Amino acid sequence: MTAIKHALQRDIFTPNDERLLSIVNVCKAGKKKKNCFLCATVTTERPVQVKVVKVKKSDKGDFYKRQIAWALRDLTVVDAKDAIKENPEFDLHFEKIYKWVASSTAEKNTFISCIWKLNQRYLRKKIDFLNVSSQLLEELPKVTEESVPSGENQSVTGGDEESVDEYQELNAREEQDIEIMMEGCECAISNAEAFAERLSRELQVLDGANIQSIMASEKQVNILMKLLDEALKEVDQIELKLSSYEEMLQSVKEQMDQISESNHLIHLSNTNNVKLLSEIEFLVNHMDLAKGHIKALQEGDLASSRGIEACTNAADALLQCMNVALRPGHDMLMAVKKQQQLFSELREQFARRLASHLNNVFVQQFTQALLQLYNRSYFLSVPGHDQSSTLAQHSIELTLPNHHPFHRDLLRYAKLMEWLKSTDYGKYEGLTKNYMDYLSRLYEREIKDFFEVAKIKMTGTTKESKKFATLPRKESAVKQETESLHGSSGKLTGSTSSLNKLSVQSSGNRRSQSSSLLDMGNMSASDLDVADRTKFDKIFEQVLSELEPLCLAEQDFISKFFKLQQHQSMPGTMTEAEDLDGGLLSRQHNSGALQPVSSEKDMIRQMMIKIFRCIEPELNNLIALGDKIDSFNSLYMLVKMSHHVWTAQNVDPASFLSTTLGNVLVTVKRNFDKCISNQIRQMEEVKISKKSKVGILPFVAEFEEFAGLAESIFKNAERRGDLDKAYTKLIRGVFVNVEKVANESQKTPRDVVMMENFHHIFATLSRLKISCLEAEKKEAKQKYTDHLQSYVIYSLGQPLEKLNHFFEGVEARVAQGIREEEVSYQLAFNKQELRKVIKEYPGKEVKKGLDNLYKKVDKHLCEEENLLQVVWHSMQDEFIRQYKHFEGLIARCYPGSGVTMEFTIQDILDYCSSIAQSH
Repeated sequence: MTAIKHALQRDIFTPNDERLLSIVNVCKAGKKKKNCFLCATVTTERPVQVKVVKVKKSDKGDFYKRQIAWALRDLTVVDAKDAIKENPEFDLHFEKIYKWVASSTAEKNTFISCIWKLNQRYLRKKIDFLNVSSQLLEELPKVTEESVPSGENQSVTGGDEESVDEYQELNAREEQDIEIMMEGCECAISNAEAFAERLSRELQVLDGANIQSIMASEKQVNILMKLLDEALKEVDQIELKLSSYEEMLQSVKEQMDQISESNHLIHLSNTNNVKLLSEIEFLVNHMDLAKGHIKALQEGDLASSRGIEACTNAADALLQCMNVALRPGHDMLMAVKKQQQLFSELREQFARRLASHLNNVFVQQFTQALLQLYNRSYFLSVPGHDQSSTLAQHSIELTLPNHHPFHRDLLRYAKLMEWLKSTDYGKYEGLTKNYMDYLSRLYEREIKDFFEVAKIKMTGTTKESKKFATLPRKESAVKQETESLHGSSGKLTGSTSSLNKLSVQSSGNRRSQSSSLLDMGNMSASDLDVADRTKFDKIFEQVLSELEPLCLAEQDFISKFFKLQQHQSMPGTMTEAEDLDGGLLSRQHNSGALQPVSSEKDMIRQMMIKIFRCIEPELNNLIALGDKIDSFNSLYMLVKMSHHVWTAQNVDPASFLSTTLGNVLVTVKRNFDKCISNQIRQMEEVKISKKSKVGILPFVAEFEEFAGLAESIFKNAERRGDLDKAYTKLIRGVFVNVEKVANESQKTPRDVVMMENFHHIFATLSRLKISCLEAEKKEAKQKYTDHLQSYVIYSLGQPLEKLNHFFEGVEARVAQGIREEEVSYQLAFNKQELRKVIKEYPGKEVKKGLDNLYKKVDKHLCEEENLLQVVWHSMQDEFIRQYKHFEGLIARCYPGSGVTMEFTIQDILDYCSSIAQSH
């Protein structure tokens, strides 16, 4: 190692003005052994810099090379791994941790000791040495910077590690004493041997004096020894006293231990008593039901408001006692078991009493409603009563009975129903079914009577006495209903056969009445005036306005009374009502029992379907009747139904009302589409008379009527898009079938049929200003103009036939290449021939021909469209145009001949005016 140290000093550190102080042979921990050397060095120049240098032997093995160097000030921790056992591993913590394994523990310790000394001498920041033996960490003597030798052969720490241990530098005081000694001896410098002998002699003299001093102090030593012996005796006595005190304290300790154990037992007993008291207080506070609550549950009056409140409070207290969370072990106590048994008995007893009372309330309310219904029916069917006045009074009172008083009375039991739902779901479900059974029959009767009155009011018939002729006697019917509702005593639900039988009988009578109304036959829309349609619209709106609050009020009551939360659907979600066929809810309406529900929202819907199962069929029957009375009523129903569906969906898109009205809206939309299809089919089936003028076609007039009615109905309506689609279909059908009829017409010219009907269509569209038919309006105007011009040209023809043939020959010669001024030299077209032709058409003949033409046009045109003057004016213009054309040819082909027509343009105007006025 010494040879390596000298080689490294010579080859690596001396050229860099560095001094090697310590070296250790190491390899990295956990890897293959690739040996290298860690060197502790200092610079020979000031300020002194201390480094740890890693030196590695070259791959060829000829020389050493410097690999990496760290400043000692960057070293934070030196970890020797174990301060007791020998361990060659150690860590150096620079900016990262380097783990090393030294070749021997001695080299590691020497290197760590050197690092510690350099840290003590040169660094203000002290390095942490972990797991390092204290023997290695020795304090270095304080040396000033002036005492540090300089030069290449001087070591900063006194040479190598051996010189550090063998040689210690002199401090300032020692140097001063040596200088004084050397100054006192003149031969100290010149003769070292003499100086050494002198020092030796003086040392011997000092040793002798020292020995004499020691011998002189023997007496004091003896005295000191004696004092020490006495002190030892005193110590022994103190130890004896301390032993006795310790024995005394030992007995006290045992007594204190006994007292402590006794206190611990007392404390434990107190803790147990406190816990026991806490458990008893818990059971007493949470499982003790007041006597007043017990009495209310057993005997409380469920008919009065005060009794209901007391029973509600008692039921809540009982529920709290039964639902208390018992702690472990409580259920094993006999008192707890007895109390729980008492609670169960009270719950069963009160639940049975509550269910029976509520069922009686249902029956009582149902009976009261039936009495009101029968009183109304029998008032209308009293023998000898004026049926027409009865009908008028009944028609004015087209309203549904108000169930608000019944709901108000039942809502007092809402909290008790919630209690029953959470404690005895079987009885809760039984009450729910009974309520649905009673209400469904009651609503069925009320709604069917309501719809019958609406149908009678729509048709205006006075045959309503038949409806009440077959009703049973009031007293027997009500008695029979009540007995069927009460059923056998002790059961919650009774037999319903009597009620079903009566319901079937009543519904049969209503079906017969409805069939009599529907068998009245189709009535033409032309037979009904605007007042009749307005009357139907008001009746239909009143029917929907009565049904809507009835359903919403019942649904709100069901959710509150039976504690069923209504969850609002997200806007834009699809409901069953938007299904095109509406089959799902129709099947649910026909089902007799509730289907399994997945949520409380579904349960509300199922209950509403069961209670109001007759609404949708009755609405469909009413819609069928309105459509049968007048097919145009489907327009009113589409607008009204759409508005009510939109309103219901804004309130609750998933409600029964929204779904039911949506299903009915599908039926109304189908009727509307069927009305449009029927009109188109009627257009295709139109037959015209072969002996009479065609005039304005019926379906053109019906389209005008339909459009005028639709525009007044659909103003600001939600379903305007449906009407626009219907307009497009209808106008296309009108256009096609007008042309078809015009082609088939034999009596009236085709151009007249097209001209008159398209003029009527154009006038209708211009008056109504239907935005979606702008293109069709322009097309109608174009067709009217084209056929007007065609008819004028065709009807006018050639009134001056011979003259026309003459000038046709002239134009033919010009077309062959003959100059216009040379035409008069042609034999067949000279001036004499022209004068002959002109003389054949004097003014009287022209007027006579125009008069015959006017009569012919008058026969072709219809009076209702009043186009005769328009056509006659167009013919006048066309005749004048021909006249001007002839005059032009005469002027060009026969210049200077003086030949003119027998009549002038003013004569033509006078002829046409006089003919028009005479007719």
